[in-house]
Amino acid sequence: MKAKDFDKKFDEGKSIVKHLDLSKARRSEQEQKRVNVDFPIWMIHSLDKEAKRLGVPRQSIIKIWLAERLQQVSA
Repeated sequence: MKAKDFDKKFDEGKSIVKHLDLSKARRSEQEQKRVNVDFPIWMIHSLDKEAKRLGVPRQSIIKIWLAERLQQVSA
């Protein structure tokens, strides 16, 4: 498909997904990198308690709270 036809389909609001190769698509700055962090036992217990209360894994609580804090300090 030529770029002109692709642009026209997009501009008309038609689906262009079937014309894209999404196998290597990445969201900017959303790639993950594993890091190791040591927490005191009392903190792990508190994190686990809150995670259980919300029904989510410990890692989710940590990510959410860090993201919230980083948004606060960057605002």
